[in-house]
Amino acid sequence: MLLIKNGRVLDPKSGLDQVSDVLLDGKKVVKIAENIESVDAQVIDAEGLVVAPGLVDVHVHFREPGQTHKEDIHTGALAAAAGGVTTVVMMANTTPTISDVATLTEVLESAAKENIHIKTVATITKHFDGQHLTDFETLLKAGAVGFSDDGIPLTSSKVVKEALDLAKKNSTFISLHEEDPELNGILGFNEKIAKEHFKICGATGVAEYSMIARDVMIAYDRQAHIHIQHLSKAESVKVVEFAQKLGAQVTAEAAPQHFSKTENLLLEKGANAKMNPPLRLESDRLAVIEGLKSGVISVIATDHAPHHADEKNVADMTKAPSGMTGLETSLSLGLTYLVEAGHLSLMDFLAKMTINPAQLYDFDAGYLAENGPADLVIFADKENRLVSNHFASKAANSPFIGETLKGQVKYTICSGEVIYQA
Repeated sequence: MLLIKNGRVLDPKSGLDQVSDVLLDGKKVVKIAENIESVDAQVIDAEGLVVAPGLVDVHVHFREPGQTHKEDIHTGALAAAAGGVTTVVMMANTTPTISDVATLTEVLESAAKENIHIKTVATITKHFDGQHLTDFETLLKAGAVGFSDDGIPLTSSKVVKEALDLAKKNSTFISLHEEDPELNGILGFNEKIAKEHFKICGATGVAEYSMIARDVMIAYDRQAHIHIQHLSKAESVKVVEFAQKLGAQVTAEAAPQHFSKTENLLLEKGANAKMNPPLRLESDRLAVIEGLKSGVISVIATDHAPHHADEKNVADMTKAPSGMTGLETSLSLGLTYLVEAGHLSLMDFLAKMTINPAQLYDFDAGYLAENGPADLVIFADKENRLVSNHFASKAANSPFIGETLKGQVKYTICSGEVIYQA
C-alpha cells in the first residue's frame, strides 16, 4: 500500500481540487480523504505538491522495431515515467511498419515488459503505401487501439473515404498527419523563415490546412470520426472549428512545441528545432492556444520523436531529420506557456493531458478517483527547472535544453508502484 499525504489533489474528470490524502492498494486508488491513517503503507509527503492523474500521451514514437539506435520501447518508457506519463500510444512508423499481426504482436510483447501502459496504433495503409488498407478488424482484435500513417499523409481522398468507412464499421477512428506534399517544399522549415533566412522553399501553411479541410469534410460526409494530429496553423484551428460546428466527428491535438515557440527558434537551436509540422509564426502559436482554450483542440500530445545525435548534427540542416524528444518536457512546457502565462487554468491544462486523451481511446486512465487506476503524477507546479541535456530517453534532441521552465515531476506512480522519483 502507498499513502500520499497532504497533496493538492486535482482530478479533471470530476473537478476535484482540494488538499487530501490518497491511499493506493495494488493497482487501485482505494480512498481519497482529508486525513487517512495507515500503519502498513509506505508514505509520500506531498505537501505543497500537485497530485494528479498520470499523464496520457497519445502520440509517441518509440522506434521499435528497426530504428532502435534512436529509441526503443524500454528507453521510451523510462522517458515517459520521467515526464509523469503513465499511458502512451505509439505510432506505427517503425521498420517494418505495424501493418500486420506478426509485427503488432512483437511490439506488444515488448511493451508488456515495461512498467507503464503502452498501447499502439497500426497503420491505415499497408506499409504506408497510401493505397491498400490494412485489416482493421483483425488488427483491433490483436491489440491495436487505432490507426494512423503518422509521418506520411494520405494523399488519396478515395483512400481517406474508404478508411473512414472501415473505421466506422469497426467502431474506431483514424488519426491523420495532414500535409499535401505537392504544396510543400523542404519539411521542417516554416515557409517564412525558409524563404527569408535559408533561401529555400519550406513547409507551407496551405499544405496543412487545405488537407485538413478536405479530410474533415470527408469525415462529415461519412459520419465517421477523424482525429487531426499536431495541427500548427491558425487556419487549421478555424477549419477544425468549422467542421465541429457542422456536426462532424472531428477531434484534434496540439504538440507542446507549437504552443510554446515560433520558427525563430531554428536560428537559435538549429536542427533540434527542426520538426514536422514546423514551428510557425507567433500568430499561429497564439491561435493554437486559443484552440486549446475554446476546446476546439481537446488533446495535448508530444509527438515524441527521438533521433540520434549524429543524425541531427549534420552540416546541412536541410538533411537533418525532423522531430524532437518531448516526453520529459511536455508537462513543464504546458505549465510555463499555458498555465503560468494565464491562458489555461491548471485543471483545464491537465484535462488535455489526462482525461481527454484517455476518453479519445476509451482507456481506463486519466482520472483520479476511488476504485480508479493507481496511476498518478506528483509534481511541483511552481518550481523552476533548468532543462539539461541528460534525458532518460536515448535521445537529447530537444530545443529546450538550457531553458528554465516551470514544473518539476517528483514522483510518477503506475499501477501503484513508484516508477520514477526525482
